[in-house]
Amino acid sequence: MGGASPPNDRVPSNRRDVMRVILAQPRGFCAGVVRAIDIVEKAIEKFGAPVYVRHEIVHNRHVVENLKAKGAVFVEEVDEIPDGATTVFSAHGVAQSVVEHARERGLPVLDATCPLVSKVHAQARRYVSKGRTLILIGHAGHPEVEGTMGQVDAPVHLVSTTEDVAALDLAADEPISYVTQTTLSVDDTRDVIDALRARFTNIVGPDISDICYATQHRQTAVRDLCKVADMLLVVGSTKSSNSNRLCEIGREEGLPSYLIADSDDLDPKWLEGVKAVGLTAGASAPEELIIEVIEALRRLGPVELQHLDGVEENIEFRVPAILRSRAKEAAA
Repeated sequence: MGGASPPNDRVPSNRRDVMRVILAQPRGFCAGVVRAIDIVEKAIEKFGAPVYVRHEIVHNRHVVENLKAKGAVFVEEVDEIPDGATTVFSAHGVAQSVVEHARERGLPVLDATCPLVSKVHAQARRYVSKGRTLILIGHAGHPEVEGTMGQVDAPVHLVSTTEDVAALDLAADEPISYVTQTTLSVDDTRDVIDALRARFTNIVGPDISDICYATQHRQTAVRDLCKVADMLLVVGSTKSSNSNRLCEIGREEGLPSYLIADSDDLDPKWLEGVKAVGLTAGASAPEELIIEVIEALRRLGPVELQHLDGVEENIEFRVPAILRSRAKEAAA
């Protein structure tokens, strides 16, 4: 996956008026997603297929299908993995009970949990070890939230709104701590954190710099994009929390905004009267899908491609040491 660049030529303008397609910067894959995909691909290369992955490695059908074609098998429970099979935990992270279950079965595990998610896990364990009640700001049912809640042997209070904070049955002077789901930005969590700090007198939480850089960067880029576009297209899965949020931001900014899995979801009716389309992608959507959408737009009429200025991300997370040599080995 990756490596391709959007075409930058213009089609002849002897048809209808040229429509501008403006690309957000940054967009698409973040470093945690790149690392997770690399882990699966390198595991298949080193140990041979099949490699079993607990849960979708990232929330994108195209990524999952591509890895399936290479020899990955996706399951939801460790019990579905055969004895001795190479096992990968997804980028979202898993509960300690899942880690222990895999260890009890003697499964060789490669952990593709995003390092920024692992950092949240460590923060949660540290806060609880100091006797603080833990509050998690996140969305119920998201696999990352389930993994974080499963890091500690203590109750975890999940909140996603200021109303949830008001409903907490906790004393105002109780020692409180909070952590956040990484696919929520500083902007997403600000009101909830303010409500927590207003309600509790003894509360600690992570530094703002610990918030996932990729989430914040992509949301800021979309807000900038909405200032120069008439419509927003977000390439990503409906199961992707960050992709859904990018689309919500477009609507908050007053633009017709659509979340599409790929170019097949593009409806020509959306483009009627549109002079400038803003185009971005969620953190688990490959650049190939962006290119396909651009080509689909070109088939509907002349396009001028523009690139919005934005943050250049140069962050790279290393894969586990065992995968850094390329020689294929038989799985132990």
